[in-house]
Amino acid sequence: MMNEFKKFVMRGSVIDMAVGIIIGGAFTKIVNSMVADVMMPPLGLLIGKVDFSNWFVVIKQGTTAGPYATIAEAQSAGATTMNLGLFLNAIISFIIVAFCIFLLIKAINKLNSPKEQAPIPVTTKKCPYCCSEIALEATRCPHCTSEIK
Repeated sequence: MMNEFKKFVMRGSVIDMAVGIIIGGAFTKIVNSMVADVMMPPLGLLIGKVDFSNWFVVIKQGTTAGPYATIAEAQSAGATTMNLGLFLNAIISFIIVAFCIFLLIKAINKLNSPKEQAPIPVTTKKCPYCCSEIALEATRCPHCTSEIK
């Protein structure tokens, strides 16, 4: 059983998948930072100085009555909240990741696409009598022995 497991782990696809997961984890940090630190502040200013990370709705009040300034404050008071801003951040992160993957796949497909090749030079012709392929220079068909002009 250990040999089978070793074979499974050492297959190329498993190692490729592991590398992809590790790079994906690092890429996620970059995307999360881009959403939270680069995109959301200007979007919040455009909408009216709204901080999306603290955009939430209180479903049930906690032991200490609201209003709560932050999600952390509401949760520490025991309130049940619907965190709409965090959900919006996650949607924007997904769109950015999906777009980046689209660009990556598009670039890989462009690299792997076959280049336009020069037309293959014609080196044969058909015998007018037996329709066999023969060399262009041939004066007699090797199949039916007819003379070709």
